[in-house]
Amino acid sequence: MGIGNFAKHPHQAPLAEMNIVPLVDVMLVLLIIFIVTTPWLTHAVKIDLPKASSSASITKQEHIELSIRNNGDLFWAGEAVMLTQLPQRFAAAAALQSQPELHIHADRHVEYENVAQVMSLAAKAGLVRIGFVTDPSPAQ
Repeated sequence: MGIGNFAKHPHQAPLAEMNIVPLVDVMLVLLIIFIVTTPWLTHAVKIDLPKASSSASITKQEHIELSIRNNGDLFWAGEAVMLTQLPQRFAAAAALQSQPELHIHADRHVEYENVAQVMSLAAKAGLVRIGFVTDPSPAQ
């Protein structure tokens, strides 16, 4: 312990060592406490739960398929439509109780302006779920 010494110079600097033995003792006590209490935390009450079987109810979300050809022609579920007819159709779809998704099938060479116009009209009508349908096969 650095109590002092019997040197002739009484004004020596104090001993500046940190005693870590108490810290180690505290850490060992905490380690033992955690080792003892850990099995109690993972112990669960055994309950015999009732068994039931059911099939998953898969409800297909309604969606609108809108196709845009390379030349700008629009098709609503396979039916040719004009750009001026889209706002009324989008508004009617947005007013439904379960709002459908808009799936846009755009040709790879279609101008971005055509796709942006369709998306803008859909957003203005209140359709919030808009997605693009792509071909998962690798490009060649």
